[in-house]
Amino acid sequence: MDQVPGSPKEPQDVRGDEGLPGCHRHPDRPTGIRCTRCDQPICPECMISASVGFQCPDCVRNGAGTGHAPQAAAPRTIAGGTIAADPRLITKILLGINAALFIAVLATGGEMSELVDRLALLGLDQYGYQPVGVAAGEWYRLLTAMFLHQQIPHFAFNMLSLWWLGPPLEAALGRLRFTALYLLAGLGGSALSYLLAAQGQPSLGASGAIFGLLGATAVLLRRLNYDMKPVLILLGINLAFTFLWPHIAWQAHVGGLVVGAAVAFGMVHAPRERRTLMHVATCAVAFLAVIAVVCVRTLQLVG
Repeated sequence: MDQVPGSPKEPQDVRGDEGLPGCHRHPDRPTGIRCTRCDQPICPECMISASVGFQCPDCVRNGAGTGHAPQAAAPRTIAGGTIAADPRLITKILLGINAALFIAVLATGGEMSELVDRLALLGLDQYGYQPVGVAAGEWYRLLTAMFLHQQIPHFAFNMLSLWWLGPPLEAALGRLRFTALYLLAGLGGSALSYLLAAQGQPSLGASGAIFGLLGATAVLLRRLNYDMKPVLILLGINLAFTFLWPHIAWQAHVGGLVVGAAVAFGMVHAPRERRTLMHVATCAVAFLAVIAVVCVRTLQLVG
């Protein structure tokens, strides 16, 4: 989503199949949001939070905002985050971490890699009797399992999804909020998998976090009054594969989806006056829910 410098002299008001006007800086992107100053349609990448509604970069740059210099100097995303020069930075870092660990796994034996034994999500031994892994106090596995992959198709599908879903969300939420969303969704997937799946075999992959991004995208599109059909169709297809394809940890997918959608809802619907407080509270509640689920399951296994 590279930003087009400047704006055309005569903004286009093209309309997509859903009848929404196109952003005046990105005419190919239908949007239901307009700048509160110039009334031109603006897409999520162009939205800058104002005291009332949203403004376009041109109005902010020209000092046509609310008249307060601090607001013009510090434009915000729809969720209140700082607008970054590179809206893909965190997505690139996450891709890099996943790629580095994937290469390390392949270099140390693939499916027989010792890294998988040490970092994958695990709660019981291979016979299903002895508590190990998370149940033995290795809680870090809830996080490290999110970045592990063993097979090329699994890795490729998750990374393509991350590259497709990540940048628009990162641009809309801001770097810090996007990072929190990704990690919490991944932890939510790990927690539900730990709770419901038979953890005699290692579980790993970024799928829980990816489903969290998918849920967050649906919430964001609904908030912006965008056409929901494409994302709902994509979500339906992915859920169908989740439950019909063998050897897929559906628990991780559902857990990530629920947590990602819930966190995104709290971020994009928080009242402007208490936005930061609501965001912190939303993330804290999600994190505490993960901790509670893990504690309950651990007590079941060691009790």
